[in-house]
Amino acid sequence: MTHYNTALRSYTAKRVEEIASADIIVGIPCFNNEKTVAHVIQMVSHGLAKHYKDRRSVIMIADGGSTDDTREMAKEFEIKPWQEKLVSIYRGPGGKGTALRSVFEAADRLDVKACAVVDSDLRSITPDWIEYLISPVLEKGYQFVSPVYMRHKYDGTITNNIVYNLTRALYGKRVRQPIGGDFAFSKDVAKYYVQQDVWETDIARYGIDIWMTTSAITQGFRLCQSNLGTKIHDAKDPGQHLGPMFRQVLWTIFSLMERNEGYWKNIKGSEPLEVFGFGGASEPEPVRVDLEAMIGHFKTGFEQFSSLWKDVLCRECFDEIKKTAGMGPSDFHLSTEAWIRMVYELAATFHAWKVNRNKLLDLMTPLYYARVASFVRQTWNMSSQEAEVLVEEQAQKFENDKGYLLKVWEGEAGKAVANC
Repeated sequence: MTHYNTALRSYTAKRVEEIASADIIVGIPCFNNEKTVAHVIQMVSHGLAKHYKDRRSVIMIADGGSTDDTREMAKEFEIKPWQEKLVSIYRGPGGKGTALRSVFEAADRLDVKACAVVDSDLRSITPDWIEYLISPVLEKGYQFVSPVYMRHKYDGTITNNIVYNLTRALYGKRVRQPIGGDFAFSKDVAKYYVQQDVWETDIARYGIDIWMTTSAITQGFRLCQSNLGTKIHDAKDPGQHLGPMFRQVLWTIFSLMERNEGYWKNIKGSEPLEVFGFGGASEPEPVRVDLEAMIGHFKTGFEQFSSLWKDVLCRECFDEIKKTAGMGPSDFHLSTEAWIRMVYELAATFHAWKVNRNKLLDLMTPLYYARVASFVRQTWNMSSQEAEVLVEEQAQKFENDKGYLLKVWEGEAGKAVANC
């Protein structure tokens, strides 16, 4: 595997050198986003002009080699004359993490006071998002700002059912959107990210957001959240578009659990973070979900993996899975309590297995479909705000059951490795 000591191509590095220094950089990682990237650049440019006209600002588009007109759209869009724009193709493994690595490097070389990153598929971004993200860093001394949004109840299912729960239970911080995609941080955080040797792992891909958030917590940086209002983006049906994101995020979370074992084992309970930003909320655009497809994925997984689930998981969990496999769309249900224990047992199994870890993530995927399908059925007639109450209740249960994780982490999880 090629080792890349920088994500900046020579022409980008030269351009950064010409700019020399800046107060603010806003990075936009993108890949085939020709329909939305100009709008995002426009909102960023307007936000910087509205709130930080007296600051030297750079907008950096970090592209992954788009085959559509993303870069052309980015180059053609005219920003304010006093702002700088960088449109680059990063070097390194293809993925969002490498794109952000290039932004971190530019932020470090320009010695900025604040850096923000926003996704390139956003349709709800406004100029005020820039202030909401950056002002806690520039004006309040925070070092890492995580987003809070009103999202549709079926948008962000990986966050709602796994990532938020584990981040809160493990690390004791109620970071509601640990993989939200829109963050801000100080120059010392950007420098820390640049210095880490992680850029040939899944962190270079979809694992980047959870790594950024977890690192900010474990390194003791000052965290807060900023409410950005409603998030509308190119959301995908969780039953149809799980793709590599699920695997990469899970691999990164479980790997970070191993790396940070000495930190999270001593954390009890959790604490809320201060929230700045937008004061209101409205019901987001609906995200279509195919309940029957998710149940079908789970049942196919049951046929394929039931013997392994029986070996890897405790008897109570397997009995719950078997019962759920006999249900149809009208009564489908996988209990929260069983789901929590499955996640904890699979995390412990990942820790115990030193080989075949990809197989373990294969085992987890159908169970995740079952949990999301159960949540969809339970919240079908709820508003997104009403469904949020259930998400919070589940997160509290993850926290309450952390003792079970500590028990299985040191136990006999992973006894089925020989069978894979």
